[in-house]
Amino acid sequence: MVILFEKSIQIIKQHQSETGAYLASKNFPTYQYCWLRDGSYIAHAMDIAGEYESASAFFCWVGRTIQRFSYKVDEARFRMAEGLPMGKDDLLHTRFTMDGEEVYVDDTWGNFQIDGYGTWLWALNEHIKKSGEIDILQKLKEPIEITVRYLELVWKLPNYDCWEEHPEFLHTYSLSTVYAGFHAAGELAHSGGFSHKNILVDNLADEVRKFILDFAVKDGRLVKYFCPPDTKSDTQLVGNNGVDASLMAVAIPYQMFMPDDPIILATIKAIEEELHRHGGGVYRYMDDVYYGGGEWILLTAWLGWYYTSLNQVDKAQALCEWIESQADENGWLAEQVSDYVLYPEYYAPWAKKWGPIAKPLTWSHAMYIILMKALNKG
Repeated sequence: MVILFEKSIQIIKQHQSETGAYLASKNFPTYQYCWLRDGSYIAHAMDIAGEYESASAFFCWVGRTIQRFSYKVDEARFRMAEGLPMGKDDLLHTRFTMDGEEVYVDDTWGNFQIDGYGTWLWALNEHIKKSGEIDILQKLKEPIEITVRYLELVWKLPNYDCWEEHPEFLHTYSLSTVYAGFHAAGELAHSGGFSHKNILVDNLADEVRKFILDFAVKDGRLVKYFCPPDTKSDTQLVGNNGVDASLMAVAIPYQMFMPDDPIILATIKAIEEELHRHGGGVYRYMDDVYYGGGEWILLTAWLGWYYTSLNQVDKAQALCEWIESQADENGWLAEQVSDYVLYPEYYAPWAKKWGPIAKPLTWSHAMYIILMKALNKG
């Protein structure tokens, strides 16, 4: 639907600050910040829609923000080398105000999430390929190098996943973003004519991939999370570790494994069987109680994006049409759809705590744009 495609671009522009940051959702108080994760996918959507100026502004905003807090990387390296304890705010945050300041409104928020930094490197590299804006790399050289040093330092540390949960584990999705980030950093260095001060990013990417093969594959498919391998726990047995829809990213877009790799095919099969409601959308994971655990627009688009990589156009088109049917009279797409929630008893407590489900969600609109372009529409 071309109308919703154009509306999605308009909504994203309306959610972009003059600083370049993208609001996650202006109508949802808890989401009135910019996440590196969401923002990087939004910028990628704007790139493939030809809105290069918007994407460029975001990448530069991230660069300035990383430079502002770069001292944390050196301090974290010192603390780790000396065996000193690390506080929850001693590492880089994942969400910021529009002016690039850290957010402290909720002391319980899990700020240590590494995936947004890997995704930023990946999305920036895609931006260069699509826009040809090589000159931007001169102003982003230092932030790129800081990010590489940071990811090299922390990628084996337990951290919060992309749903901001389970800080006690390592997460397959997050590690796939690190893998893609290291690869992207190598290409960015080549494009920009600079090095990473002896950090061999391609070797680091290979190390991450081997780590995933060693610890994150069970019964022929990827697992959602696993224990750090230096603990006494069995890395393959971490309790209730069902499939998570975010695992699609390991293939699309990060290509740690190709879309037709047997590990990916087995993982997608589990997602289809456990998380894709027939004729509907895609759930995050089976134990999801957030607003009752509804079907997520962005994950439904993601599954369609994956299908296009295998030329399964009919499947992708069906998901695209379902997404379009969820847009309201304003053309807004929500974070999730609550018609068929997994745990209805949890909807009301979340609504009482934070209000109605976030709508519009810019990440949802971004993933719809990505799916539409993958289907050669829009």
